[in-house]
Amino acid sequence: MRFPVPLVRGTLLQRYKRFLADVRLDDGRLLTAVCPNTGSMMGLTAPGSTVWLSESDVPTRKYPFTWEMVEADLGKGPGLVGINTQLPNKLVAEAIAAGRVKGLTGYPGARREVKYGKNSRIDLLLECADKGKCYVEIKNVHLSRKYGLAEFPDSVTERGTKHLAEMSDMVREGHRAVMVYLIQRAEARKLSFARDVDPNYGRAYDAARAAGVEAIALRCRLSTEEIVVDKQVPVAG
Repeated sequence: MRFPVPLVRGTLLQRYKRFLADVRLDDGRLLTAVCPNTGSMMGLTAPGSTVWLSESDVPTRKYPFTWEMVEADLGKGPGLVGINTQLPNKLVAEAIAAGRVKGLTGYPGARREVKYGKNSRIDLLLECADKGKCYVEIKNVHLSRKYGLAEFPDSVTERGTKHLAEMSDMVREGHRAVMVYLIQRAEARKLSFARDVDPNYGRAYDAARAAGVEAIALRCRLSTEEIVVDKQVPVAG
């Protein structure tokens, strides 16, 4: 996925009210940008961090700039981390359509935001006359506390726990169900679960795996011009 125009660089002053961030651009302008992330963004919100923003040309937007990436350093030099949780569904759908996600090829039909379970919408429903239905739930991953190890989640996620239970129900109904964890950090070598952050999610993940829910972790390659799915990395329970 290419950005319409290259991102602009700035320095983070503060993130507040979850959805807003004050930034000083390199050209000296002070502005408030939208922060498209409801999580804690653990380790990524320190004032003084280098951030990268996209600018919308929609004249009616109150805040034209959107925070897309931040530079983080875990001891081996700064690297880009994607924080926009509105992008993973598009990135994964593009990768699947291009046949670049092992295990999720051969489904001619793909629909987004399809109602399922008690009161949810699946991120992507893959369909094939021979293979049947495959329910794909996509989660954005940007937490890392040790170089090379990506972790999920970065805060308590009751919604994520509910999704695991509903995905298990789909397996019991005879369908495939696959959790896709999209890691927006290029240095990640594997994915694990931050059980100290949300023990309930860890237990729900174990139960879902035991029920037959599959798990795939995809690492991205990031630049200020594009984000693309790079390769699959191991999931360490």
